[in-house]
Amino acid sequence: MATKTKLHPRNQHSEGYDFARLVADTPELDAFTISNPTGQRTIDFQDVQAVRMLNRALLKTHYSIDFWDIPEGYLCPPIPGRVDYIHYLADLLASGNNQVIPRGRDIKALDIGTGASLVYPIIGQGEYGWHFTGTDIDADALNSAQQICELNNLNIALRRQDMPENIFRGVIQSNDAFHVTMCNPPFHASKEQANKGTQRKWANLGKGQSKLLNFGGQNTELWCAGGEIKFIARMVEQSVEFADQCLWFTSLVSKKDNLQPLHRILGKASVTDYKVVEMAQGQKTSRFIAWTYLKKKQRSLFANKART
Repeated sequence: MATKTKLHPRNQHSEGYDFARLVADTPELDAFTISNPTGQRTIDFQDVQAVRMLNRALLKTHYSIDFWDIPEGYLCPPIPGRVDYIHYLADLLASGNNQVIPRGRDIKALDIGTGASLVYPIIGQGEYGWHFTGTDIDADALNSAQQICELNNLNIALRRQDMPENIFRGVIQSNDAFHVTMCNPPFHASKEQANKGTQRKWANLGKGQSKLLNFGGQNTELWCAGGEIKFIARMVEQSVEFADQCLWFTSLVSKKDNLQPLHRILGKASVTDYKVVEMAQGQKTSRFIAWTYLKKKQRSLFANKART
């Protein structure tokens, strides 16, 4: 029997959702709540509108976001897993800072593919006060992110990536210095593969067939030519050009089998250090890779320089 794993210890959602508190803060959520077979309050996670309302409630209760919405069809991210990525990034930064998590707007983070939801910058600012720059190739996604910023008085920089083949080029400027970059890359190679993956997931959950992509998503959010490995390989290739402007480059990796080819790719890039950080969510394990071109002594010097 598999041992049930838990979210990061600092994750506010590690004990599940407090629906009484969420509904008190966001009464509209009440209409979407149901009882599961054990009598516990929950929602139907196949219902796109219910998932969106749950996210809205979570972001209001835990991160003081009064307005949050996304255009129809865009990715509606599961909040607890996104929170875990932020907390493990904080641990990564603490590892080079005498195990003290660096906090405040002096800490600069770059979110590649920030999306219409702006969820990583919201969580990262809420948990640690970091300053975020979010990039995306989708103008409508950036318009949605900008609206979230304006209606919540959030100071988050947003930059359009005009060249789909580029990741860091064109958005990292000559005077930028980032403590960490992050990315949730498109992990399918085609729309057909994305649909098959969704059907397989619903079948594993005993839900049968569903025409809906789990949590929605546009093509640039879910798939790209060559899939996840090719996308991250391009990220690694371009990261070399900005080796002295970023302390840690990171990216989520959806499949464990992709780690070995990515390890070879990073080896050819001559990175100084490379880590795989596993994140447990229920009985599922996700992960991200992190790499740097700076030696340990250079990292402490960089951290201090990047704060100025």
